[in-house]
This record gives sequence, structure tokens and C-alpha cells, in this order.
Amino acid sequence: MQETLNSKKKGDAAFRHKDFQTAIDSYTMFIDVGTMVSPTVYARRSLCYLMSNMADEALNDAMQAQVISPVWYIAFYLQAVALLAMGKENDAQMALKEGSSLETKKSTN
Repeated sequence: MQETLNSKKKGDAAFRHKDFQTAIDSYTMFIDVGTMVSPTVYARRSLCYLMSNMADEALNDAMQAQVISPVWYIAFYLQAVALLAMGKENDAQMALKEGSSLETKKSTN
């Protein structure tokens, strides 16, 4: 369990230092253990993939974050960025609208 948490911490530190490959590797270790499920880890790895020009992988992780937390608007925003990077502008706009709608609902509650 401690090793799992350490891999997340290592990923977070690498993310802050813009060492995206180390962050990807560390977050992957955290995810592969499967002890804990965290939409934030998927979101951060998605962002690392985006920064590494790996849009397909970024989209997969953003979608996984949405599965874990269906009302988390950040997951939709990450999907929109990944879709745009893939040249899928219409799909990106739909994801952006969904994220914006969820964010508005959250802020009015």
C-alpha cells in the first residue's frame, strides 16, 4: 500500500517539475496496482500524455476519469483538448459543452 502511495507522490512531483514521462510511468504504476481508483491520477496522466503529444492515450485516460467520476467537469475538458488535438473539432465542442454544463450545475449548488 505504501509503495502505491509513493508511486503517486513520485508522479505528482514529476508532474510539477514537467517531467511528464516519469509522471506517466509513476501514475501507471499506481493505476496498475489497482488498490485505489483515483480520477485525479487519470486526469494528471491524461494531461501528461497531452503534453507529450499522445492524444489517443490522453483521451483514454480522460474518459476513464469520467467513468470513475461522471459529474467531474475536468474530465470532459481534458477530453475536449484531446479530441481537438486529434482533429475532431465537433466531438471536442460537444465534450466542452458537457463539461461547461456540469461546471455550471456544480457552481449553482
